[in-house]
Amino acid sequence: MVLHQRIPLLPRQKSFIPPQIPNPFVHELCLTHINRVNMVFCGLLLLPVRIIFFIVVLILAWLVALFTTCCSEEKIEQPFTGWRRNVSKCLIGFFGRLLYFCMGFHVRIQGNPARAMQAPILVVAPHSSFFDGVAVIASRMPSTVSREENVTVPIFGRILRALQPVLVSRVDPNSRKNTINEIKKRAMSGGEWPQVLMFPEGTCTNRSCLISFKPGAFLPGVPVQPVILRYPNTLDTVTWTWQGYSATKLLLMTFCQIYTIVEVEFLPVYVPCNEEKNDPFLFANNVRHNMAQALGLPVTEHTFEDCRLMLTARELTLPMEAGLVEFTKVSRKLHLKWDNVMKQMEVFATIAASSKGGRIGIEEFASHLKLPESDILRELFTLFDRLFDVDEDGSITEDEFSSLLQSSLGIPDLDVSKLFKDIDIDKSGKISYDEFKIFSLKNPEYAKLFTTYLEHQRYYYMLQEDQDQDRHLKICAERDVVHSATTLNLHHSTSEKKED
Repeated sequence: MVLHQRIPLLPRQKSFIPPQIPNPFVHELCLTHINRVNMVFCGLLLLPVRIIFFIVVLILAWLVALFTTCCSEEKIEQPFTGWRRNVSKCLIGFFGRLLYFCMGFHVRIQGNPARAMQAPILVVAPHSSFFDGVAVIASRMPSTVSREENVTVPIFGRILRALQPVLVSRVDPNSRKNTINEIKKRAMSGGEWPQVLMFPEGTCTNRSCLISFKPGAFLPGVPVQPVILRYPNTLDTVTWTWQGYSATKLLLMTFCQIYTIVEVEFLPVYVPCNEEKNDPFLFANNVRHNMAQALGLPVTEHTFEDCRLMLTARELTLPMEAGLVEFTKVSRKLHLKWDNVMKQMEVFATIAASSKGGRIGIEEFASHLKLPESDILRELFTLFDRLFDVDEDGSITEDEFSSLLQSSLGIPDLDVSKLFKDIDIDKSGKISYDEFKIFSLKNPEYAKLFTTYLEHQRYYYMLQEDQDQDRHLKICAERDVVHSATTLNLHHSTSEKKED
């Protein structure tokens, strides 16, 4: 019996089997002759006018931002009040809408933005373009999370500073901790600070699904308002992904459209229950589930690290899709952090090379990967052990190698001929342990692509399906009770404030 026939079927969300959806990090734009003619025609007529108006409005917005931030401290420690806050919220918001109008955008808004007292944090998805900044304008100019160096960019940096962003430093080792603390401080300020708008996916996709939400927006445990974006256009010139057109080309093509439609929908405020307050990952997943239902999209466990693995797969002559292993699942099961993966792989390769016969046991395997011995780690060790000798003849053939890769990566029509030839140094038609070891030492990250196979043999998740469903229903019921109580309290507080 071949290997892929022994793999049990598991629910996709409970395994490492790749999702049956297109690659979320690639966007292919097929331009017809009619599209090209239309863009040339619009470019000749509309492009010069739009560029002129865009520059004029941008300069006006910069002047307003300069006036708003004059005589204010460079380091953002206190919220703007009085006229500064009103000017930055109203005038810059007005010029922001004009900027999108100059670019040919028709913005449609559905639902109502919540006040800061109702939802201190706004979460926006799917994140697919640099044009997604329209959500900031539609949300009445909340603060955003931005890199510290962005405030030094001419013109745009001053406008950004007027919005009092949460700044992230690349050089400060405590930046992540400080950013989380700043978000918590603002979220719990009782409306003194503007709302904080965040894109929890952390990277751009092609809007074919919702990938993993990072927990940053959900750590404070406060109510959040989900905001969803749609671009219902016949020709998609706005999507900016890892593989596709550059930002400059997309901007130019968008300017050369007669108009571009974007829909911004504000969903009801999501009030977390006690369990969600204590578990930001659970909170994030439940909010994502609600947003995915509203969008009619599936969810996956892809994350930014999958983009890096995708590029690694390409360097290893594998299809780029082979790197899409839904890294969130892998890292959580093995408790690995991306920053340590490469270092650990290199250490393991060094130890394996220095061991007698190039072999180590499960204890050394766990020790040098700095992981506790567990069922999942034993499966990983067994996978690598079996990888080198499927039929116990001391080597593997191309058919055996192809069967293993097709099963582990979930790609039934994967062509591994070129990769097999690269590993087969002596051109014998078989890969020995020594040949594979040489290849692995040169490419230590290669082993990471096989971790998709880990959960194919895990049955116990199926036994937890009913428990997970009951738990989800319990959470929803508790959240509804909390939401009702919170709504009553907010209404009571608002009434008292009006009386005061």
